[in-house]
Amino acid sequence: MLLNRFPYAAGHLMVAPYAHAGRLHELDADARAELISRVSESAEILEATFACEGLNVGANLGKAAGAGFADHLHFHVVPRWSGDVNFMTSIGEIRVIPTHIEHTFERLLPAFAGLAAR
Repeated sequence: MLLNRFPYAAGHLMVAPYAHAGRLHELDADARAELISRVSESAEILEATFACEGLNVGANLGKAAGAGFADHLHFHVVPRWSGDVNFMTSIGEIRVIPTHIEHTFERLLPAFAGLAAR
């Protein structure tokens, strides 16, 4: 799990497999299962830590779909709240993030460190 360097919302994470692959079918069954498990754990942690009302979860597969690194699959997990200003990127070419990324990291670190204990 990685914090997105250019987040759409506080807590915006990316979940990537260790294997370099551009498509889900290029991962073996174990890697796919682990990837989806990590996406699920990330969603659970974001909901608990940020009290978000919803989440966007998705992957951009291929350059035409907006993948910045077309040969390295990753999922985005983005917390959402009613009335948030996530649309600003679409219409104003600007992002409005109410929390600095370092503060987000400090909030999430204990929860993700706890995954190793599970």
